[in-house]
Amino acid sequence: MKIRNFLFNPTKIILAGLNYRDHAKEMKMKIPKEPVIFLKPATTLIGHQDEIIYPPGVKRLDYEAELAVVIKKRARNVSLQQAKEYILGYTCLNDVTARDLQKKDGQWTRAKSFDSFCPVGPCLATDLDTSDLRIQAYLNGKLKQDSTTSQLIFSVEYLVSFVSKIMTILPGDIISTGTPPGTSPMHPGDTIEVKIEGVGTLRNYVK
Repeated sequence: MKIRNFLFNPTKIILAGLNYRDHAKEMKMKIPKEPVIFLKPATTLIGHQDEIIYPPGVKRLDYEAELAVVIKKRARNVSLQQAKEYILGYTCLNDVTARDLQKKDGQWTRAKSFDSFCPVGPCLATDLDTSDLRIQAYLNGKLKQDSTTSQLIFSVEYLVSFVSKIMTILPGDIISTGTPPGTSPMHPGDTIEVKIEGVGTLRNYVK
């Protein structure tokens, strides 16, 4: 089942870094032993067909296609076996990143927290097997990222359980699962699309 035109109202957006085996190989980095997580503020959130604002002074702005989950009910210390009970549904997310600032700062908060840096949509898929979904990114119609969730190092359920043992997750909160290889820069005037099998296509425009 898909719910379109629904409203997100998260208290927080939690994302996983370096969570695809093929992306780790691309970056020539070791497979992490536990998830690397970070936060985006809720003010980064925009929807399908909305504009991504290219901030003044940023020299490189990248897209990152990701599968995200929306939490259904308050979650704290959730077991791996229980994790699916806390998921309302699944959607596309673009973890927009000012890559030059990420490298400059040595941590990720500023680079990932500008307004409009978290497009989400176009719908919520409420019944989905996330073990092997195709995930792609298209920049101006050209395929840039192409992988499957079978490459995830830590599964959706593992991430829900892991995060819930660190912080209380509230209804509407979003957990995103990382990006596959192939990220590259966007420029004003570009169209970026995140396409996930079983969910749909999230389309946004760089302004």
